[in-house]
Amino acid sequence: MDSTDKRPPLLRVAAVVSFYMFAALVMVFVNKMVLNSTPNLPLLFLFLQLIIAVILLHVTALFSSKIEIPQWDLHIAKKLIPVVTINIVGLVFNTLCLREVEATFFQIARGLVLPLTITVTSLTTHSHPTSRVITAAAIVTIGFFVGVAPEGNLPASSIPSAISLFYGVFSSVSIAIHSVLVKSSLPYCNNSTIQLAYWTNAGSAIFLAPFVLLHGEAAKLFELSAGQEWNLRVFAWGSLVTGFFGFLLCIAGLLSIKVTSPVTHMFSSAARSVIQTLLGVYLFHDVLTTNRLISLMTILGGTMYYTWIKTAEQTRPFVRSVDLEALRQERGGKDEGSIWQASEKSSS
Repeated sequence: MDSTDKRPPLLRVAAVVSFYMFAALVMVFVNKMVLNSTPNLPLLFLFLQLIIAVILLHVTALFSSKIEIPQWDLHIAKKLIPVVTINIVGLVFNTLCLREVEATFFQIARGLVLPLTITVTSLTTHSHPTSRVITAAAIVTIGFFVGVAPEGNLPASSIPSAISLFYGVFSSVSIAIHSVLVKSSLPYCNNSTIQLAYWTNAGSAIFLAPFVLLHGEAAKLFELSAGQEWNLRVFAWGSLVTGFFGFLLCIAGLLSIKVTSPVTHMFSSAARSVIQTLLGVYLFHDVLTTNRLISLMTILGGTMYYTWIKTAEQTRPFVRSVDLEALRQERGGKDEGSIWQASEKSSS
């Protein structure tokens, strides 16, 4: 291997991808398990996850200089209100959606993330997506509508309600807006994703606390604890595990971006969705119909096609600039016009 090759070793990439997939799968299934056992405490459950993630960030910062906890600054906090607000709105809708639907249907219910992200990005940047990007978005949209189309052979418990689809669509809208706001918010956090993760987790917990009380979930917790039928251990351990793995997922996402390409990351997400579907059938006895299977495959296919398009767009100028520099050195510094023509001929 060339000494100048700075690509991470294959074993490290495989380890990071496996780590990311494992953390994401644990998050979904433990969340689903807790929400099934305690469906009337969704906001308190989410609040505890956020608090645990913040505590773990503080603990990790004591042992690692790479984890930098930001100083509390009112001026910065005000600047980050939009991204924190949309983050907590997205988390709430995401949690409610997972509570209402089966694990196998969860990816379908949130299937409009890509088309909505493209739409929000185009509106905020005043740009027009290419025809190939529109095609990818259309494929994903078709996949979503195939999945939510009524099916007559489903048992009543497996039929998604209108409110669950509402939660899924608004979760997708929130994710789309959040992805745009993250880019504009990073400069306020010294372009540190760890600092932004800390602000969003801590800020979301602060914003969510009053709603936990207003929704009466603290009182419901005491009421359930006094009874004999409710299993407090499932809720307590579920909160600890999801808080811990939520923290790990944050780290895993950063590592995945660092050592993998967008295509690798997207393929790992696709593989995770397939595994999640199969585990949903096995663990929760979810119903997997032909329509749902076609829907999942269509959504994943459109998403991977979009990733391939964007990767090709970003790689092309880089490859040409490398070729240009190589030709310049080979020809002893000839004028750029003749070198560019040679580069164009060699690539055709």
